[in-house]
Amino acid sequence: MKRSVLIAAVIAAAALAACGKKEEPAPAVVTPPPASVSPAPAAPASSEPAAAPSSSASSALDAANAATEAARNAASAPK
Repeated sequence: MKRSVLIAAVIAAAALAACGKKEEPAPAVVTPPPASVSPAPAAPASSEPAAAPSSSASSALDAANAATEAARNAASAPK
């Protein structure tokens, strides 16, 4: 009698464990290796104010900001 109760309890525990919610694995994120960056040469100290960024640097910054904003909007959009 005790043996059959023990076996029934083990079977019930196994059945409950098998019916548990299973987590889906997170999608793999592949990131490219960082680009090698060489340090910029030190600028000579002067009392003149720094020059304004060139128009190409400014447009690149605008494009990067627009891409960042688009990515934020896409991430916060309802699914």
